[in-house]
Amino acid sequence: MEEIVNCYPVGIQTFSKIREGKYLYVDKTGYIVDFRRKKMSYVFLSRPRRFGKSLFASTLQAYFEGRKELFEGLAIADYEKDWVKYPVLHIDMSGAKHLNAERLEDYLGLQLSEYEELYGRDEREKYPNDRLDGIVKRAFKMTGRKVVVIIDEYDAPLLDVVHEEENLRSLRFIMQNFYSPLKKLDPYLEFTFITGITKFSQLSIFSELNNLDNISMFDQYSAICGISKTELTTQMKPDVETLGEALGMTYEECLAELTRFYDGYHFSEKSEDVFNPFSLVKALNARKIAPYWFGSGTPTYLIKTLQKYHVNVMDIEKKSCDVDDFDVSPEMMTSALPLLYQSGYLTIKKYNPILHRYTLEYPNKEVKIGMLKSLAPNYLSPISLDNNSLVGDFLEKLYDADVEGAMVRLKAYLASISNRLSNKNERDFQTVFYLIFNLMGALIKVEEDSAIGRADAVVYMPDAVFVFELKYDGSAEEAIRQIDEKGYLIPYSADGKRLVKVGVNYNSSQRTIGDWIVREM
Repeated sequence: MEEIVNCYPVGIQTFSKIREGKYLYVDKTGYIVDFRRKKMSYVFLSRPRRFGKSLFASTLQAYFEGRKELFEGLAIADYEKDWVKYPVLHIDMSGAKHLNAERLEDYLGLQLSEYEELYGRDEREKYPNDRLDGIVKRAFKMTGRKVVVIIDEYDAPLLDVVHEEENLRSLRFIMQNFYSPLKKLDPYLEFTFITGITKFSQLSIFSELNNLDNISMFDQYSAICGISKTELTTQMKPDVETLGEALGMTYEECLAELTRFYDGYHFSEKSEDVFNPFSLVKALNARKIAPYWFGSGTPTYLIKTLQKYHVNVMDIEKKSCDVDDFDVSPEMMTSALPLLYQSGYLTIKKYNPILHRYTLEYPNKEVKIGMLKSLAPNYLSPISLDNNSLVGDFLEKLYDADVEGAMVRLKAYLASISNRLSNKNERDFQTVFYLIFNLMGALIKVEEDSAIGRADAVVYMPDAVFVFELKYDGSAEEAIRQIDEKGYLIPYSADGKRLVKVGVNYNSSQRTIGDWIVREM
């Protein structure tokens, strides 16, 4: 079979560049048809970072600029007959991170000045809000067409200062002022589209804009950004097949691995399955399935939030909550949940229609491993090399069936980090084991729940399954007994692999593993 060579738009967020360069484009223009048919005027969309918000904003810009030639063969080409050219103001706030109040004012001024070159400026307009107001009115007058305003990443200047009350207040005041003309400009506006990571609050930035339609949690827009399972298995099926061939996998195996790594996002009650587009495109381009999204940086505001609310790494997932617990604005937060959800580190996994409650979990393996790696230094050795080499050494010894050697290595490691543990209590000990076994999950399969309850960790190797049970100031014998009594090994007995039970006891006075017992079935 002839290999399909697709150009993948790695890091490209400009619609025209993707279309003119003949890069792979997953057609999202049907959503624009939907906006126009419903005569929607003010739309707000929140999605995690690197999820395709900017590309969708750029697609809207090209559409409203009447650039018909870019849309040939796409869903909107069948709907749109007129291709009217509207004046479009596209204001990108992503470049306004880490700025103080004065520099933020300057940044807004620069964004506006390029439109003032087109539509003129009145010297009496000093402040960004007055200038925005003037530009829209002059553009309307000069072109005879209503104006389209697109604001991408509206909250970028605020996210990094979400914990600095003084700074947040001054920056929020500037942004609130800047956006304030949008309400009274209604007669001059054709369409307004605003994107961000966090949900706007009526008390906050858009206090004037009470007619803003927040589509972020509507089922019909769940796949407006990102790549849905349907899109991947239809439009992009040849790409998955090509990647599979490169990795020596069947199409089904490759799809399963991509799903485990990058799928799992749900943004509404009956959401489509959505893949992280940034990681998926990177994997197809590099022909390697690896954690790309996390490599692009964990935001400092997130780590600060987890520290502020004293979130234990074991408590992050499997949260059951009401929508009001996680779909709130940053200044209304009483826990880390809203930022974890809105930033894409947790997603909706289940919805209970009777109780109106959502279960939030990590979307996929990439996010879980990435999250744990970035939090691990707070619990384990601050030198991540230590953590990585421990996990590697431990697994290598298990691979060689040297369980004793693996446990000796773990015991020495625990003794070396015990002074850095905060309370030296059972919770700390469990957290350390939770991190170590989950970080192993980056390299091999580590079992989560089984139907009959769960052992503390189940590690799969090519020819053996290891079941670990941990006790705190108890005995290794007691741990082994629990494995037998609770039947933890039953689910693995049909695999034809060696089954190994490992009972481990942690001695709090020695601050490391006291004893362990290894028994093969």
